[in-house]
Amino acid sequence: MERKWIFPPGGDEQVVKELAISMEVTPLVARLLLARGVKNAQEARLFLDPRMSDCHDPFTMKDMDITVIRLEKALREKERIMIYGDYDVDGITGTALLWRSLSYLGGEVSCYLPNRAREGYGISPGGIEEAQKRGVRLLVSVDCGITAHQEVELARSLGIDCIITDHHEPKDSLPQAAAVLDPKRQDCGYQFKELAGVGVAYKMLQGLYRHLGLDEAQLQENLDLVALGTLADIVPLNGENRVLAKYGLEKIRSSAKPGIRALLEVTGLTGKPLDSGQIVFMLAPRINAVGRIGEADTALRLLITENQDEAFAIAKTLDQENRKRKEIDDQILTDAVGMVKQRVDLDQEMVIVLESEAWHQGVIGIVASRLVEQFYRPTILIAVDGDKGKGSARSIAAFHLHEALKGCQEHLLGFGGHKYAAGMSIEAAKIPEFRRKVNQIARQTLTSEDLIPSQVLDALVDLDEVDFDTARSFAKFAPFGPGNRHPVLACQQLRVVGSPYIVGKNHLKFKVKQKHRVFDTIGFSFGESLEEIEDPDASLDMAFVLEENEWQGQKKLQLRLKDIKVR
Repeated sequence: MERKWIFPPGGDEQVVKELAISMEVTPLVARLLLARGVKNAQEARLFLDPRMSDCHDPFTMKDMDITVIRLEKALREKERIMIYGDYDVDGITGTALLWRSLSYLGGEVSCYLPNRAREGYGISPGGIEEAQKRGVRLLVSVDCGITAHQEVELARSLGIDCIITDHHEPKDSLPQAAAVLDPKRQDCGYQFKELAGVGVAYKMLQGLYRHLGLDEAQLQENLDLVALGTLADIVPLNGENRVLAKYGLEKIRSSAKPGIRALLEVTGLTGKPLDSGQIVFMLAPRINAVGRIGEADTALRLLITENQDEAFAIAKTLDQENRKRKEIDDQILTDAVGMVKQRVDLDQEMVIVLESEAWHQGVIGIVASRLVEQFYRPTILIAVDGDKGKGSARSIAAFHLHEALKGCQEHLLGFGGHKYAAGMSIEAAKIPEFRRKVNQIARQTLTSEDLIPSQVLDALVDLDEVDFDTARSFAKFAPFGPGNRHPVLACQQLRVVGSPYIVGKNHLKFKVKQKHRVFDTIGFSFGESLEEIEDPDASLDMAFVLEENEWQGQKKLQLRLKDIKVR
């Protein structure tokens, strides 16, 4: 798919020069720091060397003072506490974090994760009834609950207090809980609004530790769980998320938790350098898999067990379940692509809405993401069971899903989520009306330009401007993810050297030359470009990521292809 390249705006070269001198970096690195909003040497230090002390005061979050007092009472009086989590990685890691931390503080703690198929997302009446059976006096939610008005009322009627911790968009009113922690609530003055669910749970514990006068060093041992959930939930990796992810990644590498060590072993990552991509594409899917097609409790047990043998057995089970999940994904993707080509007029419909009785509701979110990548349209897939359907939606930069679903709420039984991802339930008979309405909203908010994918570039360079020092400076920008992507450079008028060839599953390998510099290049899933670049007269413009690549003990610089234009 043709991409439009977005070049960076020209900066003040004097400012670039001053920052480069003060930080002892190259002008190229200084330009990229400025492009990320860094204005001076102090801000550059905060970006390149973030510290836990840079995190915000938890007590600036609305209801934090009420929350910690209620938690202290539960701990002091040995009240039974139930952690009510979500079945995705964010919710599972947040549940494990609270179980470990509150148990360490002497709490009488149990956990509850809903079944995706039977109960769906969020706090369910069945979960409240289970809390009553367990004699629970305090329910603490993780990554859910911000719209659970009726369920919180049910809990109150049964003598159960609720503390809601969530990061999703609230509705016009909040549940009548004992406390509601959500940086997105309108009356919350917390400076950073984009925490993951596990991040909000961590801030709650941070507040509790400070309230009790405890050393936070023990709490920080659980940053591995915080990083897992934060990275897996694809929240913006800037601000506080970047601090938590950076230090959490370091904890994952050296984690003492048997479950995390077992996950690293089954994925072949033990002892290897870890980055955010390995968490997102290797560890997180295995934790997610059982919650998608079975019971998420299995993944939770992995993260709370202290038995290494049990952990390894569970990790192998998760690996097997992930393979099954991939097979289901691939089948649904094949079906969905065929349906788009047969049933959807992409010239008229800006939002893809598909439904099927054959789809597994636990994996349609993954498939929706893959359809967005392929067709660059907001995509909503609905798994129909009888007269009702459950949908997962994924979006593009210019289309706010949660706002769109709010505009369609008369056709929905329920919905929740944020700008890029959302879930919903709907009567099957209303799907055609919903499809018409969401596309009407899209036509009012999207332009044809919005439906062309873009490749944002950080700098236009010549190959003689980049070297090992550049690559190592860029590595300090990590961890990478939404809001802090790996620097993407562009270079024009390159020539191919030697013979390009295909490796693995449609990956393109070749060498490029400009003046006297020659670089190895790898283009993952760029095999279809082989014939074009084989033309000896071809001149290439390339967008790429600069990386260090080590093979058989030898380090070389490599260009990882992001986009290519053949002249």
